[in-house]
Amino acid sequence: MSLEGLIPASVSLTAAIAICAIAFVSGLARGFSGFGSALIFMPLASSMAAPQLVAALLLIIDFIAAAPLVPNAWKQADRRATAVMVFGALIGVPIGTYFLSRLEPVTTRWIISAFVFALLLLLLSGWRYRGKDHASISVGIGGVSGFCSGLAQTGGPPIVGYWLGRPIASNIARANILLFFGASDLFSVVSYSLTGLITMEAIKFSLVVGPIYGIGVWLGASLFGRASESLFRAICYALIAMAVIAGLPLLDGVLR
Repeated sequence: MSLEGLIPASVSLTAAIAICAIAFVSGLARGFSGFGSALIFMPLASSMAAPQLVAALLLIIDFIAAAPLVPNAWKQADRRATAVMVFGALIGVPIGTYFLSRLEPVTTRWIISAFVFALLLLLLSGWRYRGKDHASISVGIGGVSGFCSGLAQTGGPPIVGYWLGRPIASNIARANILLFFGASDLFSVVSYSLTGLITMEAIKFSLVVGPIYGIGVWLGASLFGRASESLFRAICYALIAMAVIAGLPLLDGVLR
């Protein structure tokens, strides 16, 4: 099959190249700092193609990339505590998916931009949950994260902020995060499939974008420890902010 046959008919070759470049930068951020890929990818890529296609594309790529990490996370995670939060995602993901499938593309883009901006402020604040464990709080945070994932695959910051603030070993916190998103991604795959968001076009396009994203993740991971983490995180924050601004529908007549 030719390269053109893997690109959706609704996406121009120029837009496809731009999405691949965005995926590379997003993967670079993910590989080095462990966050930021969706916050960079979604606002920008959604200005090049339909948000429904872009969200499905990112889900497919991330689901495949994260799957090998789940078995080890299962062994190390606090599975009981994670299960409570996963219950929230089970509620939140279908709701977010419903809005993604029903809203007009431009409206969805505005919501994505607002969500990503709010999540950027959360990251910049350095928020960590230091309070006591409560099942209702865990379910609520899981639900918010699930909703963000269902709508725009941007559910990372609330979960990361919660687990990294808990008085537990860092390897357990990381395993909890990985296990949660393994379950959340699975819910998203089922939810997206039932609503028709995962299409053959999205699957084919992932064969083009996925390897480029993977190269970015690999390169970012290889740079970890060789560059200042604080500087790279600052660059990631700046890239997310620029992605939000450049992806605004208001600028369609100027930038696109």
